[in-house]
Amino acid sequence: MPLESVHDRTELADLLCRTPDLRAYELGDLDDRFWPYTSWYRRGDALALLYHGAGLPILLALDTPDRSEPLAGLLTELLPLLPRRFYAHLSPGLEHALEPAYEAESNGPHLKMALTDPTRLVRADRSDIPAGALETVELTTADLPELGAFYELAYPAHSFAPGMVANGPYLGLRRGGELLAVAGVHVWSPSYRVAALGNVATHPRARGGGLATMVVSALCRRLLATVDRVALNVKAENAPAVGLYHRLGFSPVAEYTELTFTARD
Repeated sequence: MPLESVHDRTELADLLCRTPDLRAYELGDLDDRFWPYTSWYRRGDALALLYHGAGLPILLALDTPDRSEPLAGLLTELLPLLPRRFYAHLSPGLEHALEPAYEAESNGPHLKMALTDPTRLVRADRSDIPAGALETVELTTADLPELGAFYELAYPAHSFAPGMVANGPYLGLRRGGELLAVAGVHVWSPSYRVAALGNVATHPRARGGGLATMVVSALCRRLLATVDRVALNVKAENAPAVGLYHRLGFSPVAEYTELTFTARD
C-alpha cells in the first residue's frame, strides 16, 4: 500500500476520530489557524502529521498498540521526506523505524490524558483564601512581556511562544497585581470541539498553595463552553502534575515518547 499525502480535512477527521482522546492535538491542528502549518501522510489507515508552525518541525505518529506495525511501515516510507532535524511524539517502539537514518535523543516517556470526569473540576474560589486575595484574569498579547519573564522563572523548559496567546485562552492568577500561576492551551478549536492544555506553571514562591489546581480548573470550565474534549500531555515522571490532573478528572489515555531526531551524517 503506497504512501499518500492527504489534503482532505474530512478524510483526516474521520481517521482521527477513531481514537479522539489519543489524537486530540491532531484534531485541533485541522483548525484553520493551524492547518497551513501541517503536512499529513497516510498509508492505509496509518496516519502521521508533520507540523511546521513551532520552530523545530514536530512529527506526530500515534496509534493504539495493535496498529503499531502499520504505523512503523508508514514511518519507514516517510524517511526520505523528513527534515534533517525534528522533534517527535511517537507511540512506544516506533522510534526504531527511524533509526536507519536518524540518531535519537529521548526526552522520556510521557502520558496523554483526557478530561473524562468534568464533575471533579473544583471551583476557582476557595474558602481558605481571603476574598479578593486572588484574581482570575484572561491574559492577552498586552501581557506578553510579563508572560515571557514569568515562564523563564517558573518553567524554564517551557514550550511557550508568543503566538499561542492569540490562538486560545490563557488564564492567570494574580495577587496584588503579581502573576502567580498560568494555564493556557497548545491547541483550541471550537470547530472541531477540542482543546489541548499547555504551559501550566506556578511562580516558585507560590507553589504548594493549590494555585495550579485553581487556574487549570478555571481554564477547563472556560473551554468546556466551546469544546467537548479537553486533553493534555505530561511527563510520566512528573508525579505532582499527574496527580493534579487526576484530581481534576483527567484519566490516562496512552503512554508515548518525545524525542529529538538528527539525521546521520
